[in-house]
Amino acid sequence: MNGKKAKSGQRPPVPKSPPAGKFWGLEELDGVPLPDERGHFGIYGGRYVPEMLAPALEELTESYFRWRARPEFQRELEKLWETYSCRPTPLYFAENLTRHLGGAKIYLKQEGLGATGAHKINHCLGQALLASKMGKKRLICETGAGQHGLATATVAARFGLPCTVYMGAVDMRRQATNVFWMRQLGATVVSVEEGTRTLKDAVNAAMKDWMWNVAETYFLLGSALGPHPYPAMVRDFQSVVGREVRAQLEKAEGRLPDAVIACVGGGSNSIGIFNEFLAEPQVELVGVEAGGRSLKPGEHAARFEGGRLGVVEGYKSYFLQDDDGQIQKTHSISAGLDYAGIGPQLAWLRDQGRVRFVSASDHEVIAAFQLLARQEGILSALEASHAIAYAMRYAPELPADKIVVVNLSGRGDKDIFILAEALKDPDWKAYCKDYAEGKIR
Repeated sequence: MNGKKAKSGQRPPVPKSPPAGKFWGLEELDGVPLPDERGHFGIYGGRYVPEMLAPALEELTESYFRWRARPEFQRELEKLWETYSCRPTPLYFAENLTRHLGGAKIYLKQEGLGATGAHKINHCLGQALLASKMGKKRLICETGAGQHGLATATVAARFGLPCTVYMGAVDMRRQATNVFWMRQLGATVVSVEEGTRTLKDAVNAAMKDWMWNVAETYFLLGSALGPHPYPAMVRDFQSVVGREVRAQLEKAEGRLPDAVIACVGGGSNSIGIFNEFLAEPQVELVGVEAGGRSLKPGEHAARFEGGRLGVVEGYKSYFLQDDDGQIQKTHSISAGLDYAGIGPQLAWLRDQGRVRFVSASDHEVIAAFQLLARQEGILSALEASHAIAYAMRYAPELPADKIVVVNLSGRGDKDIFILAEALKDPDWKAYCKDYAEGKIR
């Protein structure tokens, strides 16, 4: 777990095929369970919730570990991934971007080409299937960028369940397209007006709903965080991404990658792709946080730039806090990374030196979005553009025989209003104004 890389010029070994029947991915590292039976990753994780939620979490834990062991559950989920959400998603060699930047070869795992345009559908299908096995009659969720809300509304329609999505009022405005689509899918979208009116407040609102409606309601949590068993469960459902990358790169290059890069908000897309490579110390794992406008307090969402250990929203991890221990205001151009905490397994892996964390600023993210669009014809989500931004810095430093895989966790359709404002596009502004005034019909 020392995070060592292969020496320059040394090719990582050809990956071994996973053992027959392997489905969930790595759950133990150097003899350390991930997590332990109480839901801890070292000092992180656990379950810190009101007493009235404890029975629901016990029921969820027992149900999850019982159902996931059943081959019929695995087969049903695999069929949904394949026929409903278009898995496997492609692993694409970004030849133009590689040539433009120089240095290492860059591959993109194109999660944005799956159903709903992001990786969130992976764990939403898994949790909705579990909810149906548990006999739950209703789904609720929280969302920031709206991709998790969209995916939850989608699977709710697929399984015939009513759905309520909690979303901060600020995020609803900047992600209006996803709000529109959620409502078309039949979901009730609740605007959260408390606090900073962003993702953390949406989480709090959803947990309050769950407390009062726990008997028939399933809380479909959107990232690898929260009280046990959510961090492990979301990781397990997302680990399909890393398994596919391993197999796809073996076919394309006959070897493991030298580095895997992913953006990190709560951590679902990052732990999903990292999980397959945790036991391969020659594969460097890099998480990219939101550097925002600057690294001054309140201007970013980089938890390892001033964050401290705390217990928030049912789990222990790193959180951006003020001197009184209150959660700080955060900022990111991407709504999905605008969050003060990070998943407990990722915090533990950072302490172990197995995952290295960096940050990318809003300015770098916009530049990365534009470069990828113009070099490869790919419109990336602003969240995933954080990972591209760091790849633009890092790949040119590596020899040409190295391979970097970037998890392109979503596509950029949802970000059109944010991007148009950031790029100060006059034509788009004029169009929106004319449409609002009824000049365009």
